[in-house]
Amino acid sequence: MYSFMSGGLFCAWVGTILLVVATATDHWMQYRLSGSFAHQGLWRYCLGSKCYLQTESIVYWNATRAFMILSSLSATSGIIMGILAFAQQPTFTRVSRPFSAGIMFFASTFFVLLALAIYTGVTVSFLGRRFGDWRFSWSYILGWVALLMTFFAGIFYMCAYRMHECRRLSTPR
Repeated sequence: MYSFMSGGLFCAWVGTILLVVATATDHWMQYRLSGSFAHQGLWRYCLGSKCYLQTESIVYWNATRAFMILSSLSATSGIIMGILAFAQQPTFTRVSRPFSAGIMFFASTFFVLLALAIYTGVTVSFLGRRFGDWRFSWSYILGWVALLMTFFAGIFYMCAYRMHECRRLSTPR
């Protein structure tokens, strides 16, 4: 059980760090504009070496931002539950902490999937036509890697929960 929780906690830490970095950085998309390179993120866009805040309230950016923040918060609360799962108290048996941590990581995975799906759909259909020479960049890719890490953290914690439940049910009372 503890090996699954350790693997889950490792994936959770890496996934949460990647989520925060992907959300905060401004390299989601790179393109060429008027002969110079530019890049944009969820909060800023940069033309050459000068960066500007995204002041337009465009729905897909707001939705992507919101889902990335929700994903980071879910992953952080999953880490807290995952750490508390190592100190399983017999007085608190109603809700299993490994199960709760797994659910939080699956919620984080769902939120980051929504954020990346919205951003991908709008970027490919709208911005891809607007900018001829463009590509997704490393912040966007970190979001996909974070999705995998939070998913595997959830899997590890669910395996730890099942192992704990099997042991609990097999011991005589």
